[in-house]
Amino acid sequence: MAFQVKHKVWIEWDGKIVLSDGRAALLEAIDELGSIQQAAKRFGMSYRHAWGLIHKIEARAGFKFIQTNVGGKEGGGSQLTDPGRKFLQKYREFRRKWDATVEELFQQVFQGPTP
Repeated sequence: MAFQVKHKVWIEWDGKIVLSDGRAALLEAIDELGSIQQAAKRFGMSYRHAWGLIHKIEARAGFKFIQTNVGGKEGGGSQLTDPGRKFLQKYREFRRKWDATVEELFQQVFQGPTP
């Protein structure tokens, strides 16, 4: 067994969380499933809680992340807006680079036997 580095990263605006791994996963699930209700269910949260998170994300980011379509013949649904999708892609790219950098630094500092 070897030591591992663990860390959490999120983006804030004015000291309040805009996007984190959990919030990003919720947004991705909404886009994948086309439903806030189904995405909330996937993560074991209520629809109301999911909507609350979406509203916080949008209020703090200053733009809409989710486009909702009212039901009807097609059944309605929800999906990421173009700006929301671009922001989420940038967050994921940042996370990949951050994770690689942290792992590289960890290996440099902790390489070899540790007392």
